[in-house]
Amino acid sequence: MSKRVYDESDARIRPARSTRPRTKDRPSHDDAISALVTTVDRGRTTCITEERIIVTAMKSRELGPKSVVVGDIVSLVGDVSGNEGSLARIVVVNERTNSLSRTVDDVARVERTIVANIDQLLIVVASANPEPRRGLIDRFLVSAFHESIKPIIIVTKVDVSPVPEFIQEYKALGVDIITTSSKTDARARDITTILDILDDKISVLVGHSGVGKSTLINDLVPDADRMTGDVNDVTGRGRHTSSSAIALPLENGGWIIDTPGIRAFGLSHLNKDRIIESFPDIYQVTQSCMPNCSHHEISCSLNPWIESDPALQVERLRRVTSLRSLLEVKLAEDEG
Repeated sequence: MSKRVYDESDARIRPARSTRPRTKDRPSHDDAISALVTTVDRGRTTCITEERIIVTAMKSRELGPKSVVVGDIVSLVGDVSGNEGSLARIVVVNERTNSLSRTVDDVARVERTIVANIDQLLIVVASANPEPRRGLIDRFLVSAFHESIKPIIIVTKVDVSPVPEFIQEYKALGVDIITTSSKTDARARDITTILDILDDKISVLVGHSGVGKSTLINDLVPDADRMTGDVNDVTGRGRHTSSSAIALPLENGGWIIDTPGIRAFGLSHLNKDRIIESFPDIYQVTQSCMPNCSHHEISCSLNPWIESDPALQVERLRRVTSLRSLLEVKLAEDEG
């Protein structure tokens, strides 16, 4: 038997250990569809498309750490049929027009966004049980003015106690105040009034636990079936009945967003100057103030402006006093 002769065809070339270089070309997602985020729960996001199809989705890896919150307008790819068990991917989060954010406390600098792209902030307080907290209302108003969101105060449980006098002071800032109670004959009329305000707008309800947000939601959206609870007799605080924010459609157009009860609303991430810009006439006066003026000093330009017109002196004093109370909230956080 002759000896075998080997040639190059017998040589076995091992593949290189390096993997194929990753391309830098990202997909264009031209076929993505637009949708509104209605709720976010443990990594799963519920969205509704322009065709009113409810789709379950998750964030794509390319979004990175960017958060998705209720009210966001997103682009979806993948299975957008809305069938049971289907899962789409969120590939783009559109730029937000505004957002309602807070820090955990007055010291923390990391902000947490609650909702985005909203037109109105409905601050729900109870006239009693639990007692209204002026500090929390001021913080909500500061955040609303900072983000150019229209604030509205809704006072519930007016059958239990009259509306506190300090709440009426917010009218000087142009804040509408609505009173209602679920146990009075005027409830249906009050709900109609609120629905007229909510038409074709995205509004969010915020407030302390136990003030009646979920009860109000159930009256505004009969099919919502939000869980309600009572106030703790020992602590005087409401029990949390809503665990996450959810956007609900209104019959005449628009959306109402219910949020969990909030007990702390830090503002350390906000800019004081943007709060004043929400009041054009006052902002114009403050342009002649000394640098770093807190607008509480005797030398502040607002003081002579108040007295410059006797006919408007009382109204101007009320507005400046209310604005200064909001600035005190921000000033206290900055010093803390």
